[in-house]
Amino acid sequence: MKFPIFTSEKLNHSHMKNFKIGLLGKIIIAIIAGIGIGLISPDWIIRIFLTFNGIFSQFLGFAIPLIILGLVTTAIADIGKGAGKMLLLTVAIAYGSTILAGVISYLTGAAIFPSMIDSSSSPDAISSAKELTPYFSVNIPPLMNVMTALVLAFVLGLGLAALKTDTLKNAAHDFENIIVKTIKTAIIPLLPLYIFGIFLNMTYAGQVFGILTVFIKIIGIIFLIHISILLLQFCIAGGFAKKSPLKLLWTMMPAYFTALGTQSSAATIPVTLEQTKKNGVSEDIAGFTIPLCATIHMSGSTLKIVACALALMIMKDMPYDFGMFAGFICMLAITMVAAPGVPGGAIMASLGVLQSMLGFDQEAQALMIALYIAMDSFGTACNVTGDGAIAIIVDRIKTRG
Repeated sequence: MKFPIFTSEKLNHSHMKNFKIGLLGKIIIAIIAGIGIGLISPDWIIRIFLTFNGIFSQFLGFAIPLIILGLVTTAIADIGKGAGKMLLLTVAIAYGSTILAGVISYLTGAAIFPSMIDSSSSPDAISSAKELTPYFSVNIPPLMNVMTALVLAFVLGLGLAALKTDTLKNAAHDFENIIVKTIKTAIIPLLPLYIFGIFLNMTYAGQVFGILTVFIKIIGIIFLIHISILLLQFCIAGGFAKKSPLKLLWTMMPAYFTALGTQSSAATIPVTLEQTKKNGVSEDIAGFTIPLCATIHMSGSTLKIVACALALMIMKDMPYDFGMFAGFICMLAITMVAAPGVPGGAIMASLGVLQSMLGFDQEAQALMIALYIAMDSFGTACNVTGDGAIAIIVDRIKTRG
């Protein structure tokens, strides 16, 4: 059986290499330029980039369901009859990994944060940032939400796997080619400009330094938690694959750094896929698990939201306990699946759960967004890199089974 999910024609190796280095370099330049120009820039320049960012993020939001539909449908269809079992296996591992990350984050935060955070030092400085508006905005509603796209991709993929004819399967592959081309020619090249705009606006609003100084300790702890979780995930994957966990993790580093820059799991899929295959995962399983996990595996985002929420609750003297957070983590892990794979998508999707289960008011939610977006990249990088570990585990179970 042939599995033409991401064949070498689509993402040939030398092209990927150039693309990785080029993108990373551009992103680093974009961040430095964004902070530098943001300090001296007049309002009208900021507003031009705010306008571009508004339109681009709308386009990203529109594209994400199509990316999921295009990649996951063909991935499931190509795996054939065994797709149902593999789907359940991948979802179970991803959900377990996400909940584990949330629990570790809570236990670490509950042990460390109270001694670090003074409840009198409520960070109101962030709320009063200068706000500029775009010149105009264009609303591009997605054809369907992320959850609908996922379920439709599952239904179509499993249906195509069961069909004897190839007509619709070929059409699905053509659609996949269109999506891959869109990622490579429309989304990836514009990402550095988008990131430049984000940092430009954050610097102008005084948020870059404000957020980072107020929350620097919390960010440090969260960074250590996310490194620990990645090491744990790859130790488990290494145990399954009988390979060195550090070597496997090192191979995934280009995906980690690309995600740091793009802040989008979906935009990082081509790099994640390439590196996962270098870790010895077969092409069909990589092409199935990576696009799927880019949507459903949110260990990095969950650990960050849990730690940020806990820190803010301590800061605001709100009561909390493990029982409250256990329910919150389980709900959050499900909500994260529906989060759009765009920068800041996870925190937007989780606002409802923060409000209903932890009692966050408007001000607390605004602080949550500011803190989360200040280090959105690390959560995404943790999600994406962990996807590689899940792919290794699924690959080993599948080849043994």
